[in-house]
Amino acid sequence: MSPEGKKLFNIIILGVSFMFIFTAFQSCGNIAQTVITNLNNTDFHGSGYTSMSIIYGVLSASNLISPSLVAIVGPQFSMVISGVFYSLYIAVFIQPATWAFYTASVLIGIAAAVLWTAQGNCLTENSDENTIGRNSGIFWALLQFSLIFGNLYIYLAWQGKTHISESDRRTVFIALTVISLVGTVLFFLIRKQEDTKAPGDDDSTNEILGESSSARNKMMRAVAAFKKSITLTFTKEMLLLSVTTAYTGLVLTFFSGVYGTCIGAVNRFGSEEKSLIGLSGIFIGVGEILGGGIFGLLSKKSRSGRNPVVMLGILVHFIAFYLIFFNMPNDAPIAPMEGTDQVAYMIPSKEVAMLCSFLLGLGDSCFNTQLLSILGFLYSEDSAPAFAIFKFVQSICAAVAYFYSNYFLLQWQLLIMVLVGFFGTITFFTVEWGAAAALAARGSDYSSI
Repeated sequence: MSPEGKKLFNIIILGVSFMFIFTAFQSCGNIAQTVITNLNNTDFHGSGYTSMSIIYGVLSASNLISPSLVAIVGPQFSMVISGVFYSLYIAVFIQPATWAFYTASVLIGIAAAVLWTAQGNCLTENSDENTIGRNSGIFWALLQFSLIFGNLYIYLAWQGKTHISESDRRTVFIALTVISLVGTVLFFLIRKQEDTKAPGDDDSTNEILGESSSARNKMMRAVAAFKKSITLTFTKEMLLLSVTTAYTGLVLTFFSGVYGTCIGAVNRFGSEEKSLIGLSGIFIGVGEILGGGIFGLLSKKSRSGRNPVVMLGILVHFIAFYLIFFNMPNDAPIAPMEGTDQVAYMIPSKEVAMLCSFLLGLGDSCFNTQLLSILGFLYSEDSAPAFAIFKFVQSICAAVAYFYSNYFLLQWQLLIMVLVGFFGTITFFTVEWGAAAALAARGSDYSSI
Protein backbone atom coordinates (compact mmCIF):
# COMPACT_ATOMS: atom_id res chain seq x y z
CA MET A 1 0.00 0.00 0.00
CA SER A 2 1.31 3.45 -0.94
CA PRO A 3 1.97 6.02 1.82
CA GLU A 4 -1.10 8.03 0.75
CA GLY A 5 -3.19 4.86 0.67
CA LYS A 6 -2.01 3.98 4.17
CA LYS A 7 -2.95 7.44 5.44
CA LEU A 8 -6.43 7.23 3.91
CA PHE A 9 -6.85 3.75 5.41
CA ASN A 10 -5.95 5.15 8.84
CA ILE A 11 -8.48 7.97 8.49
CA ILE A 12 -11.22 5.50 7.56
CA ILE A 13 -10.37 3.17 10.47
CA LEU A 14 -10.27 6.19 12.80
CA GLY A 15 -13.72 7.26 11.62
CA VAL A 16 -15.22 3.76 11.82
CA SER A 17 -13.80 3.24 15.34
CA PHE A 18 -15.31 6.50 16.53
CA MET A 19 -18.56 5.59 14.77
CA PHE A 20 -18.92 2.43 16.87
CA ILE A 21 -17.93 4.10 20.16
CA PHE A 22 -20.20 7.08 19.65
CA THR A 23 -23.05 4.97 18.30
CA ALA A 24 -23.10 3.72 21.87
CA PHE A 25 -22.21 6.92 23.74
CA GLN A 26 -24.37 9.41 21.84
CA SER A 27 -27.35 7.07 21.95
CA CYS A 28 -26.71 6.77 25.69
CA GLY A 29 -26.62 10.57 25.99
CA ASN A 30 -29.85 11.00 24.03
CA ILE A 31 -31.83 8.62 26.24
CA ALA A 32 -30.01 8.99 29.58
CA GLN A 33 -32.28 11.63 31.09
CA THR A 34 -35.40 9.83 29.86
CA VAL A 35 -34.19 6.51 31.32
CA ILE A 36 -33.13 8.15 34.59
CA THR A 37 -36.50 9.86 34.93
CA ASN A 38 -38.04 6.39 34.91
CA LEU A 39 -35.53 5.25 37.56
CA ASN A 40 -35.92 8.08 40.05
CA ASN A 41 -38.78 6.38 41.89
CA THR A 42 -36.26 3.67 42.89
CA ASP A 43 -33.07 3.82 44.97
CA PHE A 44 -31.31 5.54 42.08
CA HIS A 45 -31.16 9.33 42.43
CA GLY A 46 -29.04 10.63 39.57
CA SER A 47 -29.51 13.25 36.87
CA GLY A 48 -28.50 12.84 33.26
CA TYR A 49 -27.91 16.58 32.93
CA THR A 50 -25.72 16.60 36.05
CA SER A 51 -23.76 13.60 34.78
CA MET A 52 -23.08 15.27 31.45
CA SER A 53 -22.10 18.47 33.26
CA ILE A 54 -19.57 16.47 35.30
CA ILE A 55 -18.27 14.71 32.18
CA TYR A 56 -17.65 17.91 30.25
CA GLY A 57 -16.33 19.76 33.29
CA VAL A 58 -13.74 17.05 33.99
CA LEU A 59 -13.03 16.80 30.25
CA SER A 60 -12.23 20.50 30.06
CA ALA A 61 -9.82 20.34 33.00
CA SER A 62 -8.23 17.12 31.72
CA ASN A 63 -7.37 18.74 28.41
CA LEU A 64 -4.62 20.60 30.26
CA ILE A 65 -2.77 17.30 30.75
CA SER A 66 -4.07 15.19 27.86
CA PRO A 67 -1.28 16.20 25.41
CA SER A 68 1.27 15.05 27.99
CA LEU A 69 -0.54 11.74 28.50
CA VAL A 70 -0.74 11.15 24.74
CA ALA A 71 2.97 11.99 24.46
CA ILE A 72 3.85 9.34 27.02
CA VAL A 73 1.44 6.56 25.98
CA GLY A 74 1.17 7.26 22.25
CA PRO A 75 -1.99 8.21 20.30
CA GLN A 76 -3.08 4.69 19.35
CA PHE A 77 -2.88 3.14 22.81
CA SER A 78 -4.39 6.32 24.30
CA MET A 79 -7.49 5.83 22.15
CA VAL A 80 -7.73 2.15 23.14
CA ILE A 81 -7.62 2.90 26.88
CA SER A 82 -10.13 5.73 26.46
CA GLY A 83 -12.49 3.47 24.54
CA VAL A 84 -12.52 1.00 27.46
CA PHE A 85 -13.66 3.76 29.83
CA TYR A 86 -16.44 4.78 27.41
CA SER A 87 -17.67 1.18 27.50
CA LEU A 88 -17.58 1.11 31.31
CA TYR A 89 -19.68 4.29 31.51
CA ILE A 90 -22.36 2.81 29.24
CA ALA A 91 -22.30 -0.48 31.18
CA VAL A 92 -23.25 1.39 34.38
CA PHE A 93 -26.80 1.79 33.00
CA ILE A 94 -27.27 -2.00 32.89
CA GLN A 95 -27.62 -2.00 36.69
CA PRO A 96 -27.53 1.67 37.75
CA ALA A 97 -26.19 2.82 41.10
CA THR A 98 -25.88 6.51 41.92
CA TRP A 99 -22.27 6.30 43.16
CA ALA A 100 -21.14 4.25 40.13
CA PHE A 101 -22.96 6.60 37.76
CA TYR A 102 -21.19 9.72 39.00
CA THR A 103 -17.81 7.97 39.41
CA ALA A 104 -18.01 6.77 35.81
CA SER A 105 -18.90 10.32 34.77
CA VAL A 106 -15.60 11.57 36.21
CA LEU A 107 -13.55 8.77 34.62
CA ILE A 108 -15.06 9.18 31.17
CA GLY A 109 -14.36 12.92 31.34
CA ILE A 110 -10.65 12.16 31.66
CA ALA A 111 -10.86 9.47 28.96
CA ALA A 112 -12.67 11.81 26.56
CA ALA A 113 -9.94 14.44 26.82
CA VAL A 114 -7.29 11.87 25.97
CA LEU A 115 -9.40 10.32 23.19
CA TRP A 116 -10.04 13.57 21.32
CA THR A 117 -6.49 14.84 21.73
CA ALA A 118 -5.17 11.58 20.28
CA GLN A 119 -7.78 11.75 17.49
CA GLY A 120 -6.67 15.24 16.49
CA ASN A 121 -3.06 14.13 16.42
CA CYS A 122 -3.89 11.03 14.36
CA LEU A 123 -5.95 13.07 11.90
CA THR A 124 -3.17 15.62 11.43
CA GLU A 125 -0.40 13.01 11.16
CA ASN A 126 -2.29 11.38 8.30
CA SER A 127 -3.05 14.64 6.45
CA ASP A 128 -1.35 17.59 4.83
CA GLU A 129 -2.68 21.02 3.84
CA ASN A 130 -4.10 19.56 0.63
CA THR A 131 -5.92 16.65 2.27
CA ILE A 132 -6.89 18.00 5.70
CA GLY A 133 -10.27 19.23 4.44
CA ARG A 134 -11.08 15.93 2.73
CA ASN A 135 -9.92 13.86 5.69
CA SER A 136 -11.82 16.01 8.18
CA GLY A 137 -14.96 15.45 6.12
CA ILE A 138 -14.42 11.69 5.85
CA PHE A 139 -13.82 11.38 9.58
CA TRP A 140 -16.79 13.57 10.48
CA ALA A 141 -19.19 11.76 8.14
CA LEU A 142 -18.14 8.32 9.43
CA LEU A 143 -18.36 9.51 13.03
CA GLN A 144 -21.88 10.82 12.53
CA PHE A 145 -23.19 7.52 11.21
CA SER A 146 -23.19 6.77 14.94
CA LEU A 147 -26.32 8.87 15.27
CA ILE A 148 -28.12 6.74 12.69
CA PHE A 149 -27.57 3.21 13.97
CA GLY A 150 -28.05 3.63 17.71
CA ASN A 151 -31.07 5.89 17.41
CA LEU A 152 -32.68 3.66 14.77
CA TYR A 153 -32.55 0.80 17.27
CA ILE A 154 -34.05 2.98 20.00
CA TYR A 155 -36.80 4.19 17.67
CA LEU A 156 -37.80 0.64 16.71
CA ALA A 157 -37.41 -0.86 20.18
CA TRP A 158 -39.29 1.87 22.04
CA GLN A 159 -42.03 2.61 19.52
CA GLY A 160 -45.38 2.99 21.25
CA LYS A 161 -43.91 2.87 24.77
CA THR A 162 -44.61 5.57 27.33
CA HIS A 163 -42.61 3.86 30.11
CA ILE A 164 -39.14 2.27 29.85
CA SER A 165 -39.09 -1.05 31.69
CA GLU A 166 -36.08 -2.62 33.40
CA SER A 167 -35.89 -5.26 30.66
CA ASP A 168 -35.96 -2.60 27.91
CA ARG A 169 -33.18 -0.66 29.62
CA ARG A 170 -30.90 -3.65 30.13
CA THR A 171 -31.32 -4.90 26.56
CA VAL A 172 -30.44 -1.50 25.11
CA PHE A 173 -27.40 -0.87 27.29
CA ILE A 174 -25.91 -4.35 26.96
CA ALA A 175 -26.05 -3.92 23.18
CA LEU A 176 -24.54 -0.42 23.38
CA THR A 177 -21.70 -1.65 25.62
CA VAL A 178 -20.76 -4.37 23.13
CA ILE A 179 -20.85 -1.88 20.25
CA SER A 180 -18.51 0.46 22.14
CA LEU A 181 -16.03 -2.37 22.77
CA VAL A 182 -16.00 -3.26 19.05
CA GLY A 183 -14.99 0.31 18.21
CA THR A 184 -12.24 0.20 20.83
CA VAL A 185 -10.73 -2.98 19.36
CA LEU A 186 -10.70 -1.44 15.86
CA PHE A 187 -8.14 1.16 16.98
CA PHE A 188 -5.53 -1.60 16.84
CA LEU A 189 -5.87 -1.62 13.02
CA ILE A 190 -4.44 1.91 12.67
CA ARG A 191 -1.01 1.67 11.05
CA LYS A 192 1.88 3.71 12.37
CA GLN A 193 3.28 6.36 10.05
CA GLU A 194 6.96 6.19 9.23
CA ASP A 195 9.01 9.19 10.30
CA THR A 196 9.74 11.10 7.10
CA LYS A 197 11.26 14.13 8.79
CA ALA A 198 14.35 15.37 6.98
CA PRO A 199 17.51 16.07 8.97
CA GLY A 200 17.45 19.56 10.40
CA ASP A 201 13.67 20.01 10.10
CA ASP A 202 11.98 21.53 13.13
CA ASP A 203 8.85 19.42 13.56
CA SER A 204 7.40 20.01 16.99
CA THR A 205 4.72 17.36 16.54
CA ASN A 206 7.42 14.73 16.16
CA GLU A 207 9.24 16.19 19.14
CA ILE A 208 6.11 15.96 21.25
CA LEU A 209 4.57 12.73 20.01
CA GLY A 210 7.45 10.82 18.46
CA GLU A 211 8.46 7.31 19.42
CA SER A 212 11.08 6.84 22.13
CA SER A 213 11.90 4.08 24.53
CA SER A 214 13.58 6.48 26.91
CA ALA A 215 11.49 7.38 29.94
CA ARG A 216 13.40 10.63 30.23
CA ASN A 217 12.63 11.59 26.63
CA LYS A 218 8.97 10.75 27.15
CA MET A 219 8.85 12.99 30.20
CA MET A 220 10.54 15.78 28.27
CA ARG A 221 7.95 15.45 25.51
CA ALA A 222 5.17 15.50 28.10
CA VAL A 223 6.51 18.72 29.62
CA ALA A 224 6.98 20.22 26.15
CA ALA A 225 3.40 19.32 25.24
CA PHE A 226 2.07 21.02 28.38
CA LYS A 227 4.11 24.17 27.74
CA LYS A 228 3.02 24.25 24.10
CA SER A 229 -0.64 24.00 25.16
CA ILE A 230 -0.26 27.00 27.46
CA THR A 231 1.55 29.00 24.78
CA LEU A 232 -1.00 28.26 22.05
CA THR A 233 -3.95 29.09 24.30
CA PHE A 234 -3.05 32.78 24.31
CA THR A 235 -2.31 33.22 20.61
CA LYS A 236 -4.63 35.56 18.72
CA GLU A 237 -5.95 32.86 16.39
CA MET A 238 -6.73 30.40 19.18
CA LEU A 239 -8.50 33.02 21.27
CA LEU A 240 -10.67 34.00 18.30
CA LEU A 241 -11.44 30.39 17.42
CA SER A 242 -12.33 29.74 21.05
CA VAL A 243 -15.53 31.76 20.63
CA THR A 244 -16.56 29.57 17.68
CA THR A 245 -15.57 26.47 19.62
CA ALA A 246 -17.63 27.64 22.60
CA TYR A 247 -20.68 27.80 20.35
CA THR A 248 -20.15 24.20 19.20
CA GLY A 249 -20.05 23.16 22.86
CA LEU A 250 -23.41 24.80 23.57
CA VAL A 251 -24.96 23.25 20.47
CA LEU A 252 -23.49 19.84 21.33
CA THR A 253 -25.29 19.95 24.67
CA PHE A 254 -28.53 21.03 23.06
CA PHE A 255 -28.82 18.44 20.30
CA SER A 256 -27.22 15.53 22.17
CA GLY A 257 -29.17 15.84 25.40
CA VAL A 258 -31.63 18.69 25.76
CA TYR A 259 -33.56 18.50 22.48
CA GLY A 260 -34.25 14.77 22.77
CA THR A 261 -35.50 15.33 26.32
CA CYS A 262 -37.78 18.10 25.06
CA ILE A 263 -39.31 15.83 22.43
CA GLY A 264 -39.82 13.02 24.93
CA ALA A 265 -41.59 15.38 27.33
CA VAL A 266 -44.28 16.65 24.91
CA ASN A 267 -47.45 14.76 25.80
CA ARG A 268 -49.21 15.96 22.66
CA PHE A 269 -46.96 13.64 20.65
CA GLY A 270 -48.92 10.79 22.26
CA SER A 271 -47.57 7.26 22.46
CA GLU A 272 -44.76 8.16 20.02
CA GLU A 273 -43.05 10.65 22.33
CA LYS A 274 -40.33 8.24 23.53
CA SER A 275 -39.60 6.59 20.17
CA LEU A 276 -39.41 10.06 18.59
CA ILE A 277 -36.22 10.63 20.63
CA GLY A 278 -34.54 7.94 18.54
CA LEU A 279 -36.02 9.29 15.30
CA SER A 280 -34.76 12.77 16.18
CA GLY A 281 -31.26 11.36 16.65
CA ILE A 282 -31.49 9.73 13.22
CA PHE A 283 -32.38 13.03 11.56
CA ILE A 284 -29.55 14.78 13.40
CA GLY A 285 -27.22 12.09 12.08
CA VAL A 286 -28.48 12.50 8.51
CA GLY A 287 -27.74 16.22 8.72
CA GLU A 288 -24.28 15.59 10.16
CA ILE A 289 -23.40 13.00 7.49
CA LEU A 290 -24.70 15.14 4.64
CA GLY A 291 -22.68 18.11 5.89
CA GLY A 292 -19.53 16.05 6.36
CA GLY A 293 -19.87 14.60 2.86
CA ILE A 294 -20.57 17.84 1.05
CA PHE A 295 -18.11 20.07 2.88
CA GLY A 296 -15.38 17.49 3.36
CA LEU A 297 -15.35 15.02 0.49
CA LEU A 298 -16.19 17.69 -2.11
CA SER A 299 -14.02 20.40 -0.56
CA LYS A 300 -11.45 20.44 -3.36
CA LYS A 301 -14.08 21.79 -5.75
CA SER A 302 -14.48 24.91 -3.64
CA ARG A 303 -12.45 28.02 -4.33
CA SER A 304 -13.94 30.21 -1.64
CA GLY A 305 -12.56 28.68 1.55
CA ARG A 306 -14.26 27.87 4.83
CA ASN A 307 -16.26 31.01 5.53
CA PRO A 308 -19.27 30.25 3.26
CA VAL A 309 -19.69 26.88 4.97
CA VAL A 310 -19.69 28.47 8.42
CA MET A 311 -22.12 31.13 7.21
CA LEU A 312 -24.45 28.39 5.97
CA GLY A 313 -24.11 26.64 9.34
CA ILE A 314 -25.17 29.65 11.39
CA LEU A 315 -28.11 30.45 9.07
CA VAL A 316 -29.33 26.84 9.25
CA HIS A 317 -29.06 26.89 13.05
CA PHE A 318 -30.92 30.19 13.37
CA ILE A 319 -33.78 28.75 11.30
CA ALA A 320 -33.80 25.65 13.53
CA PHE A 321 -33.84 27.73 16.73
CA TYR A 322 -36.72 29.85 15.41
CA LEU A 323 -38.81 26.79 14.56
CA ILE A 324 -38.02 25.08 17.88
CA PHE A 325 -39.08 28.23 19.74
CA PHE A 326 -42.45 28.13 17.98
CA ASN A 327 -42.92 24.35 18.16
CA MET A 328 -41.71 23.26 21.62
CA PRO A 329 -43.24 24.17 25.01
CA ASN A 330 -41.03 26.44 27.08
CA ASP A 331 -40.88 24.06 30.04
CA ALA A 332 -40.00 20.95 27.95
CA PRO A 333 -36.31 20.78 29.04
CA ILE A 334 -37.23 20.64 32.74
CA ALA A 335 -40.58 18.84 32.59
CA PRO A 336 -41.31 16.14 35.23
CA MET A 337 -41.70 12.43 34.45
CA GLU A 338 -45.35 13.00 33.55
CA GLY A 339 -44.28 15.32 30.71
CA THR A 340 -45.81 18.66 29.77
CA ASP A 341 -49.20 19.54 28.29
CA GLN A 342 -48.22 23.13 27.53
CA VAL A 343 -48.25 24.49 23.98
CA ALA A 344 -45.84 27.04 22.49
CA TYR A 345 -46.91 29.28 19.59
CA MET A 346 -48.24 26.37 17.52
CA ILE A 347 -49.58 22.92 18.19
CA PRO A 348 -46.46 20.70 18.54
CA SER A 349 -45.68 19.12 15.17
CA LYS A 350 -43.65 15.92 14.83
CA GLU A 351 -42.70 16.89 11.29
CA VAL A 352 -41.35 20.29 12.36
CA ALA A 353 -39.51 18.66 15.28
CA MET A 354 -37.76 16.20 12.92
CA LEU A 355 -36.93 18.98 10.43
CA CYS A 356 -35.28 20.90 13.28
CA SER A 357 -33.28 17.80 14.19
CA PHE A 358 -31.97 17.59 10.64
CA LEU A 359 -31.10 21.31 10.62
CA LEU A 360 -29.28 21.03 13.96
CA GLY A 361 -27.11 18.22 12.58
CA LEU A 362 -26.42 19.96 9.27
CA GLY A 363 -25.41 23.21 10.94
CA ASP A 364 -23.23 21.42 13.50
CA SER A 365 -21.34 19.60 10.73
CA CYS A 366 -20.69 22.94 9.00
CA PHE A 367 -18.97 24.29 12.10
CA ASN A 368 -17.09 21.19 13.18
CA THR A 369 -15.67 20.16 9.81
CA GLN A 370 -14.35 23.67 9.28
CA LEU A 371 -12.90 23.91 12.79
CA LEU A 372 -11.12 20.57 12.35
CA SER A 373 -9.84 21.75 8.99
CA ILE A 374 -8.55 25.15 10.09
CA LEU A 375 -6.92 23.73 13.24
CA GLY A 376 -5.15 21.08 11.16
CA PHE A 377 -4.00 23.78 8.74
CA LEU A 378 -2.85 26.38 11.28
CA TYR A 379 -1.29 23.96 13.78
CA SER A 380 -0.05 21.07 11.65
CA GLU A 381 3.15 20.97 13.73
CA ASP A 382 1.41 21.32 17.10
CA SER A 383 -1.67 19.19 16.53
CA ALA A 384 -2.00 17.54 19.95
CA PRO A 385 -1.91 20.79 21.99
CA ALA A 386 -4.14 22.58 19.47
CA PHE A 387 -6.84 19.92 19.51
CA ALA A 388 -6.58 19.69 23.30
CA ILE A 389 -7.37 23.40 23.55
CA PHE A 390 -10.25 22.95 21.11
CA LYS A 391 -11.79 20.20 23.26
CA PHE A 392 -11.03 22.16 26.45
CA VAL A 393 -13.10 25.13 25.34
CA GLN A 394 -15.83 23.03 23.73
CA SER A 395 -16.24 20.76 26.72
CA ILE A 396 -16.23 23.45 29.40
CA CYS A 397 -19.01 25.26 27.52
CA ALA A 398 -20.89 21.97 27.15
CA ALA A 399 -20.53 21.44 30.91
CA VAL A 400 -21.92 24.90 31.64
CA ALA A 401 -24.80 24.30 29.24
CA TYR A 402 -25.68 20.94 30.81
CA PHE A 403 -25.67 22.62 34.21
CA TYR A 404 -28.04 25.43 33.27
CA SER A 405 -30.24 22.98 31.32
CA ASN A 406 -31.48 21.78 34.73
CA TYR A 407 -32.97 25.21 35.37
CA PHE A 408 -33.38 27.37 32.24
CA LEU A 409 -36.54 27.42 30.17
CA LEU A 410 -36.19 26.64 26.48
CA GLN A 411 -36.36 30.27 25.31
CA TRP A 412 -33.31 31.28 27.37
CA GLN A 413 -31.26 28.32 26.16
CA LEU A 414 -32.04 29.26 22.55
CA LEU A 415 -31.19 32.92 23.16
CA ILE A 416 -27.77 32.04 24.60
CA MET A 417 -26.94 29.93 21.53
CA VAL A 418 -28.05 32.68 19.15
CA LEU A 419 -25.80 35.28 20.79
CA VAL A 420 -22.71 33.07 21.09
CA GLY A 421 -23.23 31.71 17.57
CA PHE A 422 -23.36 35.20 16.07
CA PHE A 423 -20.07 36.29 17.64
CA GLY A 424 -18.45 32.90 17.00
CA THR A 425 -19.15 33.21 13.29
CA ILE A 426 -17.52 36.64 13.16
CA THR A 427 -14.38 35.45 14.98
CA PHE A 428 -14.07 32.42 12.66
CA PHE A 429 -14.25 34.73 9.63
CA THR A 430 -11.41 36.79 11.08
CA VAL A 431 -9.13 33.78 11.50
CA GLU A 432 -10.00 32.38 8.06
CA TRP A 433 -9.13 35.67 6.37
CA GLY A 434 -5.76 35.46 8.09
CA ALA A 435 -5.31 31.87 6.85
CA ALA A 436 -6.14 32.98 3.31
CA ALA A 437 -3.52 35.74 3.55
CA ALA A 438 -0.95 33.21 4.75
CA LEU A 439 -1.69 30.95 1.77
CA ALA A 440 -1.40 33.86 -0.61
CA ALA A 441 1.94 34.87 0.89
CA ARG A 442 3.23 31.35 0.22
CA GLY A 443 1.96 31.46 -3.34
CA SER A 444 -0.63 28.73 -2.75
CA ASP A 445 -4.12 28.48 -4.19
CA TYR A 446 -6.91 29.38 -1.78
CA SER A 447 -8.89 26.24 -2.41
CA SER A 448 -8.59 24.27 0.81
CA ILE A 449 -11.63 23.98 3.03
